Amino acid sequence: MRHRIHGRKLGWTSAHRKAMFRNQLTALFTHERITTTIAKAKDLRPLAEKMVTLARTGTLANRRRVLTMVSDKQVVRHLFDDIAPRFADRDGGYTRILRIGSRKGDNAEMAIIEFVDYQPKEKGDDHDGGGKASLMDRAKGLFGGARGDAGDVVEADAETPIDEATEVAAETTAEIVEETVEETAEEIAAEVEAVEDVVEAEAADVEAEAPEAEESTEEAEKKE
Repeated sequence: MRHRIHGRKLGWTSAHRKAMFRNQLTALFTHERITTTIAKAKDLRPLAEKMVTLARTGTLANRRRVLTMVSDKQVVRHLFDDIAPRFADRDGGYTRILRIGSRKGDNAEMAIIEFVDYQPKEKGDDHDGGGKASLMDRAKGLFGGARGDAGDVVEADAETPIDEATEVAAETTAEIVEETVEETAEEIAAEVEAVEDVVEAEAADVEAEAPEAEESTEEAEKKE
């Protein structure tokens, strides 16, 4: 019986669990919504709500207590300045857990833990208002276009850096092929010369041995 025992070991050591919860708290306060297993979400929820309660007062002591669990100062500043003021009139219950089914592979029950006032960001929204360039925009900037201030694609000059790079690569490839062909031809010529030398040496040996063979044949005939 697990009387008077709270929390879950999750099959890990206490140091591993603490490190995981610190990482999850940082991710939750950064994105305001994360996906994890049901067991981890249930253990993470009281920790996250305690951090928000400490951040509601905004004292230096509470800020230092939060920093013991969330070491990223930018995330802590976001928690105290942006998240906590939204729950000034709410006494607890800052987060919720939504079940999303089982995970493929080990069939673990998954869930989303998020703040109750979480609003999905629309595509293109950003804290700075400028919007971060997408992969497609950056690809267009490399292959003939660049992103403007209003998010439009501005046509590049006729000769782009990628064209210059292609020409340089083609020239380099041609030079390498020529050098390789020349080296191969030299190696083949050297091998041919070596073979000719061997053939000449063997022919000279045969010519030198021919008179001796004739003499031995004549001697054998005389004996008979």
